Amino acid sequence: MATPNQKSLHPIIRPAEQYENPKNPVRVDAALGPTEDLDREPDGIPHHVIGYTVGFSVMLAILVGLMFLAGNATSRVMALVLVAIAVPTLVSVLRTRADRDRDHLHPSR
Repeated sequence: MATPNQKSLHPIIRPAEQYENPKNPVRVDAALGPTEDLDREPDGIPHHVIGYTVGFSVMLAILVGLMFLAGNATSRVMALVLVAIAVPTLVSVLRTRADRDRDHLHPSR
């Protein structure tokens, strides 16, 4: 026998099924497998360093692009000099920051 609520519904529409509500996992270190580690970052690189890399790379690309589009020969040469100096500097600074901020207690695989 249908309930009064089900009579008013269209035949295609059904009431929501009852599911168990998911709960956040409780941290039990003894329950972790030999390869599981909740503290490490899966790729081994601190995620804020990845964000800095993307942000600085996009800003540098926009700056160099605008220098090429809006300038004369001198600004185009300066854009190439800027790229020749800025890219290695950006890479070395962010590599140093990643090495410093990397989690050495819980290294990635």
